[in-house]
Amino acid sequence: MDNNENNVKPVENEEEGIDIMALIRQLWDGRKTVFVTLGIFIVLGLLAAFTMKRSYTVQTVMVPQLNSRQNSSLGSLAALAGIDVGMSTSATDLSPLVYPEIVNSVPYRLELMHTPLHYTKCNYPISMFDYALSGIEKPSVFSVIMKYTVGLPGVIMNAIRGKQPEIEYNVGDSTASNHEPRPIIVSVNEQKMLDAFSRIVSLDVNKKEGYLTLTVHGSEPVQTAELASKAQQLLQDEVTRFRIEKSQKDLEYIQARYFEIKKENEGYQEELAAIKDRSKSVMNSRDEIERDRIQAKYNISNAIFNEMAKQLEQAKMQVKKDTPVFAVIQPVTIPMKPSNSRAKTLIMWTFFGFVVGCGIVFAKGYWPKFKAMLKKPKEEETAE
Repeated sequence: MDNNENNVKPVENEEEGIDIMALIRQLWDGRKTVFVTLGIFIVLGLLAAFTMKRSYTVQTVMVPQLNSRQNSSLGSLAALAGIDVGMSTSATDLSPLVYPEIVNSVPYRLELMHTPLHYTKCNYPISMFDYALSGIEKPSVFSVIMKYTVGLPGVIMNAIRGKQPEIEYNVGDSTASNHEPRPIIVSVNEQKMLDAFSRIVSLDVNKKEGYLTLTVHGSEPVQTAELASKAQQLLQDEVTRFRIEKSQKDLEYIQARYFEIKKENEGYQEELAAIKDRSKSVMNSRDEIERDRIQAKYNISNAIFNEMAKQLEQAKMQVKKDTPVFAVIQPVTIPMKPSNSRAKTLIMWTFFGFVVGCGIVFAKGYWPKFKAMLKKPKEEETAE
């Protein structure tokens, strides 16, 4: 029994070795196919590398400074203990976890889309939307080839669908309040660029370390840096608007009431001055009664005025307190080198060509066996 087992194992090992050698021999026999396929993909890789548009990437890192020191300290201790209590330190604070939703919102992207930027091929600042529609920058040869080869089904489907109609929205009564919320109207061309903005501007939140990374991609160094600066400033403005919305409304209400009381208080002062001027020589009882009545109103109004002045200062302080502060760790800088590499593109196409070539060789070798496997059940059925 032991001799039989010893005899079986070498046979199995020899069969495994023969299988591996057979694959290597099959690949060597089909080396011409591999080299031809590899050459085709190298040519395609060179075409893609030398005709591709250069892209640039700018990253800026920010740390939102939250308000409550006590809660912030508690959050830091909890983070050290391995407990995730979130980045928001107060119920009234806007959590930084919501910031990516602001970046992905339609108003934010529309604002960036229509921001004037500097392009080398244009002598004046122009927005990304107008630059894309102007046709100043022509598409690359490789992109045109890919559009009418790999992307041909999409081109055909778009031709069948035809041009999408613009959405018409009737505002209605022009006398309606300007504060009434209305839906945002987006054109067809704007919608196409809105879809592309998910790849242009993105925001990553590091919950553990507590910082934000804003990443912006562009076609030119200066244009990308300007877009990143605008995206950073717009994010800070939007967060500030959300955070101080309630305190700003309180400030506006208190300020309006403050001016009303101030005007009323000044009116009482003028009336008291008029009575005193009229009764310098002789003051009768009616003048005294009127003076006392206006004096009492003035005293009440002055007390309210002083209280409103205190509340006004408190409201201003609250707005400043609620205004978030962003500590910029890594500021926006103009990139010196493009983010996409021609060498990497060529290597990727070469590797892909080698894999495809090997796949064709192995497919040719196994295709007769596969056909035989399909014919075998039919022959067995016929024999029965």
